[in-house]
Amino acid sequence: MSKLIKPIAYDRLLDMKQTEQGIKLIKEFFQQNLSTELRLRRVTAPLFVLQGLGINDDLNGVERAVTFPIKDLGEARAEVVHSLAKWKRLSLAEYEVEPGYGIYTDMNAIRADEELDNLHSLYVDQWDWEAVITAAQRTVGHLKSVVERIYSAIRRTEYLTCETYPQLKPFLPEKITFIHSEELFRMYPDKSPKEREDEICRKYGAVFVIGIGGRLSDGKKHDGRAPDYDDWSTVAEDGRTGLNGDILIWYPVLGRSFELSSMGIRVDAAALTRQLALEGQEDRAGLYFHRKLLAGELPLSIGGGIGQSRLCMVMLHKAHIGEIQASIWPEDMRRECRELGMPLI
Repeated sequence: MSKLIKPIAYDRLLDMKQTEQGIKLIKEFFQQNLSTELRLRRVTAPLFVLQGLGINDDLNGVERAVTFPIKDLGEARAEVVHSLAKWKRLSLAEYEVEPGYGIYTDMNAIRADEELDNLHSLYVDQWDWEAVITAAQRTVGHLKSVVERIYSAIRRTEYLTCETYPQLKPFLPEKITFIHSEELFRMYPDKSPKEREDEICRKYGAVFVIGIGGRLSDGKKHDGRAPDYDDWSTVAEDGRTGLNGDILIWYPVLGRSFELSSMGIRVDAAALTRQLALEGQEDRAGLYFHRKLLAGELPLSIGGGIGQSRLCMVMLHKAHIGEIQASIWPEDMRRECRELGMPLI
């Protein structure tokens, strides 16, 4: 149980009934705010996609998808989605969405290789969103503008939640701070990427780390990214690589940094070709999604995912994601969490 964070004197401020009511409040309010801020309309999304089309999100490129055969398709195999990063872009083309507008959906995934702890579950629920942009908007400046709008929606949600439940006190800062992963490495060269995130979030409260997936000056990555959705290799106007990043906050309940969203400007044909080569995955260029992108049949876009259970966990000051969602947990984790006053659903 070494991965379980054990908060000292954890105080469960809401009972189970209040928690369920709070989850409903947060989910309904936040998705409406997100939709308004980014001009998104809701669409219905799949739980699984056909294997071999390159549509499923490969995350870091090593996680196994849950698969099953389909009787009426000659035993062709389907994959439960990891996320909908590429499916959403196909949908933008299908719906003929104009620049400045986009879509969002409830994404439900199973990640069987996840290492279970306070923040990570086998079950992943996100608001996955994607918006069409122009070539002129493929900039760090536009990325930051979108991040600030998302953060505003998060802050409004915190205000409503704390007004509804006065025992909860707001802790998010007014503004989110931007920092590139290379700059973060140079600030804390002797620390691991996770330790760097802890330090910068402790200092500023809310941070967007730019440029995740490419190699830093020490030859290592801050974190992994698949080569075929976020653009992490384009040289931006500030001279650094990367048009993507993570929204992180300092979470006082657990005394650590906390990722709420992974997002970014998506690859264009040039970035896709470059990143597939960098990762030695040129063979993926022949897959359905990749062929359409390289042929110019998909719009330029920006998108990401925002954890639903994670946002509810933060807004309701919970110490374990299992207090928000129903999932499978090791029995010894359930027992230990119960003893710590954070019973898992």
